[in-house]
Amino acid sequence: MTHQTETPRIEAERREKVGTTYSRRLRKAGRLPAIIYGHKKTPVAVSVDEKQMLILLHQGTHVLEMNVKGGPTETVLVKDLQFGFLGDDVVHIDFARVDLEEEVTVQVNIVFVGQPHAATQAGAILNHDRTSLEVICRVNAIPGEIRADLTLMGEGTILTVGDLALPPGVRAAADPGTPVSHITFVKKEEEAVGEEVEVAATGDEPEVITEAKPGDEKDTKAKGSEGSG
Repeated sequence: MTHQTETPRIEAERREKVGTTYSRRLRKAGRLPAIIYGHKKTPVAVSVDEKQMLILLHQGTHVLEMNVKGGPTETVLVKDLQFGFLGDDVVHIDFARVDLEEEVTVQVNIVFVGQPHAATQAGAILNHDRTSLEVICRVNAIPGEIRADLTLMGEGTILTVGDLALPPGVRAAADPGTPVSHITFVKKEEEAVGEEVEVAATGDEPEVITEAKPGDEKDTKAKGSEGSG
């Protein structure tokens, strides 16, 4: 489990204009539009270097020292990410002003490690119910990730929030019984259906004696004619 040992710094520039058209121009120039708000101060529209910011986000960074050009350096928390129409590109970021000793609620990515014993059984399917966990802690104690040790399932088939080993001073916002990962098994009924399909494919079904065969129709007509005479 990793912690953010040193707060990264990033340079920001004030945005003189806002709106969809101007934001699109910023992104084409390699900058991400953003806003800084909170602590009863006036919100400030800024932009940051897109490539640098995305690297920090992929590293699990939550807190930044942001140096606004022509203004003060502020400690900010990545509060919200807005994505494009396809949901793959970050198009806007909300930053909230924070103090390092302030308690906040943030989403932290879950990293799954180990293999549960039950997953080695025939027909077992491992499912991840969540890939991140909402935690409550001080800004300077936000973990970079949360490791979910699947071997903790033991002989069981479910890992819950309460089973996770969280760092000191970090607590989960979700109920301890909330599933994080679970194992399901292929039902025997589904296997039986597969066997029936296989039998049907062989063509070894009993003959239906009431079914007319080629030539039977002529024989029936002939007998009918004899009876009528």
